[in-house]
Amino acid sequence: MKEPEPSKKRRSPRAALEMPVLIRADTRDGRLLQAQGFTSVVNAHGGLLGSAIEVVVGQRFVLINPHSRNEASCLVVSVSGPKEAVYEVAFEFEQPNAQFWPINFQEQSQAFGGKV
Repeated sequence: MKEPEPSKKRRSPRAALEMPVLIRADTRDGRLLQAQGFTSVVNAHGGLLGSAIEVVVGQRFVLINPHSRNEASCLVVSVSGPKEAVYEVAFEFEQPNAQFWPINFQEQSQAFGGKV
């Protein structure tokens, strides 16, 4: 099997995780919005979520885990949509944060033979 290019390698294992999160972001006109979103895929460096808040690539926002009340500063990496009033937002944490999620990524990686 061919090794992926260094720029295509994942920095950490990813896992499917559907969980509610809160997104706090500034709008283009300077208003602060907070809305509920849902993750679909996560890892120690960020993830993919659905949100009703329109964001743009490069925008910073705060992600809140309502169960643990942990907050993390994030950066929008890509946006698609909206589809049915929901934007699909790929994001990365400003600092790696595996403890933000209720998952042990080491166990996830081992369960799938290191291919998560």
